[in-house]
Amino acid sequence: MFWIITLILLGLFLLIVEFLLIPGATVAGIGGILIIAYAVYSAYVDYGTTTGHFTLIFTAIASIITIAFSLRAKTWRKVSLSTNVDSKAIEDLDKEVKLGDEGLTMSRLAPSGKASINGKVYEVWAQGELVDPKTPITVIKVETNKIIVKPKQL
Repeated sequence: MFWIITLILLGLFLLIVEFLLIPGATVAGIGGILIIAYAVYSAYVDYGTTTGHFTLIFTAIASIITIAFSLRAKTWRKVSLSTNVDSKAIEDLDKEVKLGDEGLTMSRLAPSGKASINGKVYEVWAQGELVDPKTPITVIKVETNKIIVKPKQL
């Protein structure tokens, strides 16, 4: 029973590491779940159904309590990001780029890519076709954060 409890504690530790230090589906989270599942399975196999049920219930309650307390702890505030982002990626794009402005693609537009318009580089979108690099373009629509272009008619 000592090894089952040890495995459950190790699995809970790995889940906490996953939630607080390494967000995403990483080895720590998957490993923690697999270790806890193996510990509960071992309890069923080695000690029978009744002990297996108690182990499963204990593990579920312990998991919820451990995660709740670790998320409430003020210790994590020291290592977490506390700055607020209050700006936009592109502000007032329609003031910088006007309908009919011309430019030159810097990368292939498939359908989006980079283009130089009025001496600045923007991410632009081609309307319905692929556009090769170094192709002259014309702005046909400017939305809040999107520039739609087409190849310039020669």
